[in-house]
Amino acid sequence: MDLDALRFANFTSLDEAVADWKLLVQHLVDLKKDAEDGLHKAANQANWAGVNAQVSKEFIGKTAGEFADAHTQATTVHNILSDTRDELKQHKKDLEAAIDRGLKKNLTVMDTGGGGFTVTMNIHPDRAAKGTTVPEHSESDVTALRDEVQGILQKATDSDASAAKVLKAVADTARMGFSDASYKDRDEAADAIETAEDLAAIAGKKPEDLTPADFDKINAGLSKYKDDPLFAERFATQLGPKKTLEFWEGISDPQVNMEVGSERLDQLGDLQRNLSMTLATATRSDTAAMAGWKSDMIRLGDQTIGPNGLGPDGFQVMSNLMRAGDYDDDFLKSYGTKLMETERKLTGDGEHDNLKWRPGFSTPWLNRMGEDSGADPLTGFLKGLSNSPDAATDFFNEEYLPKDGDDRKEPVDNFKYLFEDRKWPEEQNLDGDDLHTGQNNLALALEAATTGHPAGELPTADTPAHTADQARLMRELVDSVSEDPDRLKDNGYMSDSFGQIGAEYLPDIHRAMADGPAVAGDDSGWDKLYPLAGEDAKLDHNAVARFLVTTSQNPEGYAALNVGEKAYTASLMDYHLNPDLPEDQRYPHDAKDTITSLSRKSGEFNGLLAQGRQEAVLGPAGEKDGDFDHAVSQKKNVISGIVGTGVGIGTSFIASPVVGAAAGGAAGTVTSVVMEAFFKDDEGHYRSEAGHDVATRWETIKDSATNANYAAANEAAKAHHANYTDQIDTWVSEGTATGFNDANTDIHAMAKDLDTEIPS
Repeated sequence: MDLDALRFANFTSLDEAVADWKLLVQHLVDLKKDAEDGLHKAANQANWAGVNAQVSKEFIGKTAGEFADAHTQATTVHNILSDTRDELKQHKKDLEAAIDRGLKKNLTVMDTGGGGFTVTMNIHPDRAAKGTTVPEHSESDVTALRDEVQGILQKATDSDASAAKVLKAVADTARMGFSDASYKDRDEAADAIETAEDLAAIAGKKPEDLTPADFDKINAGLSKYKDDPLFAERFATQLGPKKTLEFWEGISDPQVNMEVGSERLDQLGDLQRNLSMTLATATRSDTAAMAGWKSDMIRLGDQTIGPNGLGPDGFQVMSNLMRAGDYDDDFLKSYGTKLMETERKLTGDGEHDNLKWRPGFSTPWLNRMGEDSGADPLTGFLKGLSNSPDAATDFFNEEYLPKDGDDRKEPVDNFKYLFEDRKWPEEQNLDGDDLHTGQNNLALALEAATTGHPAGELPTADTPAHTADQARLMRELVDSVSEDPDRLKDNGYMSDSFGQIGAEYLPDIHRAMADGPAVAGDDSGWDKLYPLAGEDAKLDHNAVARFLVTTSQNPEGYAALNVGEKAYTASLMDYHLNPDLPEDQRYPHDAKDTITSLSRKSGEFNGLLAQGRQEAVLGPAGEKDGDFDHAVSQKKNVISGIVGTGVGIGTSFIASPVVGAAAGGAAGTVTSVVMEAFFKDDEGHYRSEAGHDVATRWETIKDSATNANYAAANEAAKAHHANYTDQIDTWVSEGTATGFNDANTDIHAMAKDLDTEIPS
């Protein structure tokens, strides 16, 4: 910064800009509150249906979020401008004070242009007026004044330049919409960028040259800044995609750097997680540099990373850096397309094993966050997809059409290839036990793809209703398990995700099981009995029955479906017995038929789950009843306090019976009472009463289901002051018993696939 530019600076325009941004922030506080309270919350409480449930509600939620981001970005800009303005004003004061002190020693500071200045004598003693005493100064005074002025100008230059740098970075981070990068002042933002550049320079060294101190500095910095958009973008782009891959490939192999390998081996998992989350944050940046990074990273996917043309390929390295964090959807889609093209070429489209991605085939141990080696890039990539639902949905529905000369095969989507056709690389842990991390991550990714929320989480009021692509994938998944139950039975560890998926498609499942006729015109009574927002998966009754029996042979799968169905039925009872339900949403039958019908389908559902549990305990699998009881009790802990969101009046997620924001009023009360009664009634029934007698086990679960259905209907009727509570027990008993008979019919139809005795 030039001397005169600071010395004679006029801050009026900057003062006005700071004031304008402050006013904007104040306005955005109100707009943010209005968007959240008046727009977002109202949208979540509205009764959405059809396209509106899928598009309009989600759009409103995202729009409300943009107001929040706009407030965050405006606050950041105001903080940086205000901080920089105050710093420059202080630098000006410091400069003026230094110049004044120089004048007292007969020294003056003059701008020479081009950023230079000179310190000279102000009045030569020989030219001083007669009688005037000229202050004396030494050469050291000249040097001290020069250094002080230079230091002030350098600080002012740094303030001005870093402010411009961080403001541009904030603006560039979000090409459309607003950035959520939040900083309290210029220094905080500048430190993030400076630290990123410093760490990128260290990570860019040859892996064998890194020291334990370098490792610690990188790991600590990534841990601190992994969620910081400016830091993440600058770190990733400064390091570059190739150096990123070389860094992790080298540092994760103790043989490359013996010192780091021996002293920091137990911290590699932390570094992998922090690096993964940092890169995930970076991919969500809209800068041109980051766009180039993503494109180059995909291009490097099938290229060898490592010295002398040996070592893993880019996909193997990068996929292990996708196990944590929420990566940009578009990047995941493009990456997944190229990854699957490479996979299918290496396997002859599933005709043979992929030797290159087999553990131990010229591949170091690339994964430090779990037991598997990380040699198979699909394992890490699928874990990344499990955090990004939209990308996961697109990935599994994407079809691949191989071309071999003029011989074109039928296209096969990624779901079918991975769930039905792929020969997964075999791998064992250090104890010699088989590992199935890849298939387990496949289940997690399918959970995200079908439900619309990250795997392992529960949907909220903001989770959109199921889309056509999600419903299509759900239908394909159910049909695949129905066609060959061993696809899931042989991989029982996938059943916890499949059970959760089923629990979030209970309206679709119950509609399929209902097989009900239309009652008037084109309106189906069953459609109204099981209301649905979003796209109906249009499942097949027989396929659903086989899916339920198969999934419930695993304790976690059984628990998700069982607990979900109880909460769903309780919410349905409350919904349909509410006298304030609009006429056009009513099931066109009286309370008796309504309660009987709901109890019947609940009975059939529970009968199918009972058969699945029976197969697991009495059949070859040899599961323990106690494991099923424990899984149900664990599910109770997960959904405690949020079981009131059942069928969707006032909620967004009709398809999510056991999760979401707690519903107010009677719905929450009814469902909570029913669930508590169910958990108490269910504890230890099989162990204490059923034993190994098939008939007794069947009657035990029927009694439990009847009790739960009665509690649901009775609590709902009492909540809405109905006058037929004395008849509910008969209606429920008849409906539930008929439903169990229906399940018996289903089970006999699939008897050839069952490994245990079936109820008579």
